[in-house]
Amino acid sequence: MNNLQVVVDAGHGGSDSGAVSSSGVKEKDLNLMIAQYMYEEFQKRGVPVTLIRSTDETVSPTERVNRVLEAYGDNPNVVVISNHINAAGSGIQGAEGAEVIYALRDNSTLASNILTALGNAGQKMRKFYQRRLPSDTSKDYYFMHRNTGSKTHPVIVEYGFIDNPNDLAKIQNNYKEYVGAVVDAVITTYEGETIPSLPESGNYYVVQNGDSLWKIANKYGITVNELKSLNNLTSNNLTVGQILEVPGSTSNDGTYTVKSGDSLWKIANQYGLTVAELKSLNNLTSDNLSIGQVLKVSGGSSGNSSNTASNTYTVKAGDSLWNIANKYGITVDELKNLNSLTSNNLSIGQVLKVPSGGNTYTVKSGDSLWSIANRFGTTVDTIKRLNGLTSNTLMIGQKLNLP
Repeated sequence: MNNLQVVVDAGHGGSDSGAVSSSGVKEKDLNLMIAQYMYEEFQKRGVPVTLIRSTDETVSPTERVNRVLEAYGDNPNVVVISNHINAAGSGIQGAEGAEVIYALRDNSTLASNILTALGNAGQKMRKFYQRRLPSDTSKDYYFMHRNTGSKTHPVIVEYGFIDNPNDLAKIQNNYKEYVGAVVDAVITTYEGETIPSLPESGNYYVVQNGDSLWKIANKYGITVNELKSLNNLTSNNLTVGQILEVPGSTSNDGTYTVKSGDSLWKIANQYGLTVAELKSLNNLTSDNLSIGQVLKVSGGSSGNSSNTASNTYTVKAGDSLWNIANKYGITVDELKNLNSLTSNNLSIGQVLKVPSGGNTYTVKSGDSLWSIANRFGTTVDTIKRLNGLTSNTLMIGQKLNLP
């Protein structure tokens, strides 16, 4: 483990309660619970660690900084983790997820690794960033960054939002998993490794220099408003390193694979369904999900005639599944599913169910390929293939062929 030394801070305490939930839960208590467990986890890994406060104690900013520097001095082997719970404040509802703030003297590697690890542990990732003091932009905004020497590596970890009941419940129920993720990220980073980022083609996108909401939305075939809604954004401002959720985890066959932190509500909301519709589509009798479970999220390939308007086609000499499927703008697998076929063999005169031909849709303001595909129970790739599209750009009044 080389010479890694860790200082664990529980934010607030004593007369300083920090943020308070509508149900009376105090940030200082959650911070202490998280910090104590983190202290134990570093001890188990054999990492020298100091806990700034172990009781409900009032600690002034000056005293807190003194305790940090007294632990192991101002040296580059020291990582300082200040644990906090966020609050969106009045007038803002539904904010959720983790943030990591790092010092101006550091690069983003440790903060990025911690946030990615929290995402892998099931928490929504918001962003990792630096914050400057408005009166002197050469200095850090937070005293834990500004006053803890010049060589230590301090990070502030915000695990979620105390004024969002759902996020608060996630923290209370999963804090041990989140702490374990942070501990792993610190050790992994100090050993010179980077935790693999979630791919852009998956469920998350990391904002790069030069990005805009329009550019990212266009990349994933959705509108700016859909991207903002998916991420509970109230403005068009982005910061480099910000983590955005994007609609990229549906496979081409209209299915979704359950990940850690998923719920029926979250998946249904992402694909424009109600929970009842999602449960009906998958014959679910409870709200329980398991990681790795495959769910249908569109009716286009389900093989259920109630979800796919169908006509019939009579097989002729020279026909194949491929040319019939191509004729109706679907895949061979979709055609086989629609007809419960287990082989590619056809016989002349065989009657096949096929999607109704001649369906068109006129693009309206606010439409995107993703919203249209979702509405008609198909996929973006199917619509693009059926219409010979090479990009996700649409024009108002454009006619689209639909399966």
